[in-house]
Amino acid sequence: MAMTKEELALAYKHQGNNCCQSVLLAFKEKTGLSETILQRLGSGFGGGMATTEETCGALCGAVMVAGLAATDKRTARKRAQQLQRRFKALSGATVCRVLKGIDSGQPLCSCEECVRYGVRIVEELDDTPQ
Repeated sequence: MAMTKEELALAYKHQGNNCCQSVLLAFKEKTGLSETILQRLGSGFGGGMATTEETCGALCGAVMVAGLAATDKRTARKRAQQLQRRFKALSGATVCRVLKGIDSGQPLCSCEECVRYGVRIVEELDDTPQ
C-alpha cells in the first residue's frame, strides 16, 4: 500500500530533513524539482527560519509548494494567506517558538504534527476551487 503524502513527509523528517524540506519533498512529483533541489531550497527554513524559531518551516514549505503551482503573484499571495490561516487553525500558531512552547513551557504542536499539517493544508488547497 502506498504511503500518504503526510506519511511520506514524516518519513523524510525521520531521515534527517527539516520540517520545510520534509513538506517540499512530499510534493516532489507535483513540483517537478529534484530531491536535491528541494532539499537545498528548504535548507535555510529549519528551526523556524534558520533556527531563529520564527515562522514554522512546515508552513514555509507548504507556501513554497503552493507558490510553485501559482500562475501569478496575486494568486500566490492569496494562497499563502489561505495556507497561513488554515495552518494556524490546525496547530494554534504559525511561529515555531510558540508551537514548541519554548517561552510558555506549553507546547501547542509537535514538529511531526506541523509537518502533517503543512502537507494537509496544501492538499486541502488543491481541492479548493480557485
